Amino acid sequence: MDNLKIEGTKQTPEIDFNSSTGILSISGRSIPENTFEFFNPVLLWLDEFSSIAPEKVIAKINLEYFNTSSSKYILEILKRLRIILKDGKDILVEWYYEEDDEEMMETGEDYEDVSGLPFEIISIDDE
Repeated sequence: MDNLKIEGTKQTPEIDFNSSTGILSISGRSIPENTFEFFNPVLLWLDEFSSIAPEKVIAKINLEYFNTSSSKYILEILKRLRIILKDGKDILVEWYYEEDDEEMMETGEDYEDVSGLPFEIISIDDE
């Protein structure tokens, strides 16, 4: 299966999903004009990936900002990871936030509660 790599822009996050290592990285800002158009290929890739996922999958989410419509798609991504978890694979979501961004930290905690996935909430210095 091919990896999924989408370069980030000022409005869209960088997507770097590696099917062989199981490391799925989303970083940057997510305020695309057409959220469906941007995230649909990501969800389709995850649907295919779920059948061949390695024993351990790590989702690294490091978003400095995302809009409401992006938040719905982040939840959809987490739902697909939950399917992989139910298939007996080891899943970890690493949720990164800048140390002074309490709202992003709490958002990660909310996603952890809603998704039922194991999260590691990680503070990073915003140097």
